[in-house]
Amino acid sequence: MTSLLLLGATGLVGGHVLELALKDDRVTRVVAPTRRPLPPTALPAHPKLENPITDLSSGLPDADWWTVDAVISALGTTRAKAGSDEAFRLVDYATPLGAARRAYERGATRFSLVSSTGANSKSSLLYLRTKGELEDAIRGIGFSTLTIVRPGLLGGDRSEFRLGERLASMTLKIAHPILPRRLRISPAHVVAKVLLDAAIGGEKGERIVEADQLSG
Repeated sequence: MTSLLLLGATGLVGGHVLELALKDDRVTRVVAPTRRPLPPTALPAHPKLENPITDLSSGLPDADWWTVDAVISALGTTRAKAGSDEAFRLVDYATPLGAARRAYERGATRFSLVSSTGANSKSSLLYLRTKGELEDAIRGIGFSTLTIVRPGLLGGDRSEFRLGERLASMTLKIAHPILPRRLRISPAHVVAKVLLDAAIGGEKGERIVEADQLSG
């Protein structure tokens, strides 16, 4: 039985993780901190759910809810939405890393991370470099089970409209039959299931799940 901390519960992948975790009998408790309360119309009150209202990017509160067995980080934004390089790195690097360290100090032993295909700390591209740097930093914390999922373009219905992603998704859907698996869309619900299964019962050690293992 697993108690779980979920970062990014309001995002595309995080929303799927939250739904799956609350239905999973292996999960006894889900802590999903968000800046605003999760909408009751989309997610009715659930006895397993704790929804602390806090902005983790502004600081990590000293709270008992950090004490969990496993962490899933589905936090992420874009440079355009964040508004600056520094704001992007705060969401995609500093916040998940700080939360990972805090949960590890409180006894968490398993960590599942949404990264990106092409993540590399040596990349000249801000997005891929930041993802790679986060992977490296999380490795250094000491989780006994670490699962890094590197999806390609995520498939699913977002609550926010992203024109670039919408156009890319339409193109990839048309080209799907002829594309190599590593270039196909990674369905968000598939990514979520991989993250959750690893956080609950993943084997010790590090596992990297690439985009070609996630596409249909």
